[in-house]
Amino acid sequence: MGLPRKALRTTAVGTVSAVLLAGTTTAAAPAALTAVPAPTRQDTAGGTASAGVRFVDIEGHGGTVLKANVVTPAGAGGGRTYPVVVLPTSWAMPQIEYLVQAKKLADSGYVVVSYNSRGFWQSGGEIETAGPPDIADASKVIDWALANTPADPERVGMAGVSYGAGISLLASAKDRRIKAVVALSGWADLIDSIYSGRTQHLQAAAMLSGAGYLTGRPSDELQQIMSDFLSSNLAREQDMIEWGEKRSPAAHLDEINANGAAIMLGNAWGDSLFPPNQYADFYERLDVPKRLEFRPGDHATAEGTGLLGLPNDTWDSAHRWFDHHLRGVDNGVDREPPVRIKSRSTGGYETYPDWKSVGADRRKIELGGNKRIWANVDSGANGGVIFLSSLLDQFAELPPMASVPLLPRSFAAVWQSERYGTAQQVRGTAELHTTVTSTKESGTLVAYLYDVGPLGLGKLVSHAPYTFHGKTPGQPFAVDLELFSTAYDVPAGHRLAVVVDTVDPLYIEHNPSGAQLTFSSPAADPSYLSVPLRQE
Repeated sequence: MGLPRKALRTTAVGTVSAVLLAGTTTAAAPAALTAVPAPTRQDTAGGTASAGVRFVDIEGHGGTVLKANVVTPAGAGGGRTYPVVVLPTSWAMPQIEYLVQAKKLADSGYVVVSYNSRGFWQSGGEIETAGPPDIADASKVIDWALANTPADPERVGMAGVSYGAGISLLASAKDRRIKAVVALSGWADLIDSIYSGRTQHLQAAAMLSGAGYLTGRPSDELQQIMSDFLSSNLAREQDMIEWGEKRSPAAHLDEINANGAAIMLGNAWGDSLFPPNQYADFYERLDVPKRLEFRPGDHATAEGTGLLGLPNDTWDSAHRWFDHHLRGVDNGVDREPPVRIKSRSTGGYETYPDWKSVGADRRKIELGGNKRIWANVDSGANGGVIFLSSLLDQFAELPPMASVPLLPRSFAAVWQSERYGTAQQVRGTAELHTTVTSTKESGTLVAYLYDVGPLGLGKLVSHAPYTFHGKTPGQPFAVDLELFSTAYDVPAGHRLAVVVDTVDPLYIEHNPSGAQLTFSSPAADPSYLSVPLRQE
């Protein structure tokens, strides 16, 4: 059962949500509004005409009205002559979200239909969180586009950011007409995104829940799921997992592979909602034409400037992907290394033949000795604040920091590597293996990897939470934990530090009062952190 004090924490969820939304959803919507081009008419005098925009109502699944906009190439007439791209909106965003990119696509010869996902803004229905009605809506929008625009039924694509990305991937499992997908800042595994390490991602869930209430109508099912999730109702854990699996493209992998749509995935290293690990794992299991791109930033920041009409690498890649797979343009995208990443520390791109090649070399940091810490106290090591911390890292290379020598050893276990004589290019997923003994049957720990400079100041490289239940007090058990994937360059003369504590504002923790955790390294099963490094 959930601990009583966890329920107390959820009373602040509304306040947390409102604060977070002040800097995200409510700020993003006006910005998008200012970027919308005015609809234009065809130039009948023979000059160059711009693509035109019209706003329409589309009947979705069950008769639900979806508010949409359509952008067609200038001078488009009858006949099935143009590829079509369907764009479901992001969570809490209005239907004008993609108009800038839609116009660019139309100017290149695409019909583009963007629609407000059900339950949000003026669209009808309730928020189903990419459930079956949302996937049926996507097919209904494709039906409408083929019936009401000069769209070619053999050249159908879908794309989206965040919520739109998840819907696009799920739709590709159900609708064989979809030939290409671009899924940006989305999820492949919803459970592994906001419940990784069996730990509730408090700030992420609160933000999503709050945004849903502010801009839409959450379904009764969604309200119950979020209530159980944020109140740590473990009696309903399996129901929550099944709800998430139904909405996870990874659970529909066989159908996606069978349908064969060409899939491009893009995300940011510091995505607060959908960490990169689950996208990378999904990418490796895809058996279709595919591409994976990771860049610095947080949720939707890698592609956000493109929605405002500014130069943007992510959207440039998306256009190239559609040009090749829907228009047949020989632009070389099919011959390039399919994995493309940018380090948080440098400005250049690196390319790889597959994800496993990203961190082909590994170096272990031995986690020796016995270290005992008290739970329920934040040691000062933490993952920061959603959106703000990764934005600072993206634009100023200022990730969350901690003075490693000053971390209280009563509340944080600390191990450090030797100083490195050369720069260490961390790439991919660091893996923690250790033995834990708890004085209580439940608990939460959070592991951090820091880049530590000569003065002891640590810059956060990666981290991840881990929660356990039902353990026998005093009996050791093994913990294997993947930290969130990243790309970070550790300068020569620095060292890496592994820090483990029990409290982080990003997560709901399950440490009973007075709990202690002991980390040990038995001779038969040594503890370590395996660090993935770029192969020279």
